[in-house]
Amino acid sequence: MKIRSHLESLPAYTPIEPFEVLSARLGRTPDQIVKLDANENPYGPLPIVREALGKMDFPHIYPDPESRALRKSLSDFTGIGEEYLLAGQGADELIDLLMRVFLEPNDCVLSCPPTFGMYSFDAELSAARCIEVPRNPDFSLDMDGIRKAVETLKPKLFFITSPNNPDGSLISRKIMDELLSLPTLVVLDEAYIEFAGEDLGAGLSRIREVSQRKNLIVLRTFSKWAGLAGLRIGYGAFPLWLMPTLWKSKQPYNVNVAASVAAQVSLEHTNELAKIVELLKNERTRLFTALQGISYLKPYPTQSNFILCQVTGRDAAELKTRLAQEYGIFIRYFNKLGLRDHIRISVGRPQDTDALISALKKL
Repeated sequence: MKIRSHLESLPAYTPIEPFEVLSARLGRTPDQIVKLDANENPYGPLPIVREALGKMDFPHIYPDPESRALRKSLSDFTGIGEEYLLAGQGADELIDLLMRVFLEPNDCVLSCPPTFGMYSFDAELSAARCIEVPRNPDFSLDMDGIRKAVETLKPKLFFITSPNNPDGSLISRKIMDELLSLPTLVVLDEAYIEFAGEDLGAGLSRIREVSQRKNLIVLRTFSKWAGLAGLRIGYGAFPLWLMPTLWKSKQPYNVNVAASVAAQVSLEHTNELAKIVELLKNERTRLFTALQGISYLKPYPTQSNFILCQVTGRDAAELKTRLAQEYGIFIRYFNKLGLRDHIRISVGRPQDTDALISALKKL
């Protein structure tokens, strides 16, 4: 037996580990760990969501393969017709689905690193090529490089993230319009849009434009703003011409009952979620100011629920390791070109900020 040859050399994606694994490794209880490494919502689901999960009527029955009730709620929330919407196990499943639908071996997708690592990972998993146009030193887009790559390589998919992970920068409307004028299918990942602007990012999102454009896909998730990362639930808006193929290509029961219930109840209480988002945005401001006071850190302005920092005068990987081992504080370090002297810190609760800043000062 032989596996597909390109998978033998495929580098593994490095996921963030859960509380119980980190606890066992460090010999600390979960309440002794400050987890700021995966951009999760530290407040978790709303209490009413937890209650609803305990009262599910039909957990023993297969879920609706079309997620009809959830898509109706999503349509009301986003302002785009439910016929454009597809739910998935987080946005990750939808990224993988798009790759499987569009890519033949050696086809090209385009991305602009540093950015979310799943774009290149899924492309390579599909035996495709991920063409990268690196961002400028200030994380802005290299528009000349993007235009040239689209013209010469003709990528089937162009993945772009706004706000971008890991730096939290938002693509301006003008630049986004330029990207949408290119002859390629643009996949706009808005995983963190609720932390940008006002009204849970509604004024900045491009999701309503999907119905007016043939080359725009917008992906969203409940992992960050709604605190449902562990339930794996996201959604996307897709052009109508693509929907029939997506429906027959996805797994039949891809969204489980618990995730669907949690998402629907969350959408019924967006005012409460908005208050939590505001708490995190206010804490983001406080954390950013505090990080500016650490002599060896240079934090970047952000429109998301994390802050990227350049580490100067010391080793960034060692800093991550010492925070974990000595203080039980977990942050993200990227062992990637352009980020080897950077760390990313998720915005937590006030007590998480206090613990982090105290440890950084001692180090």
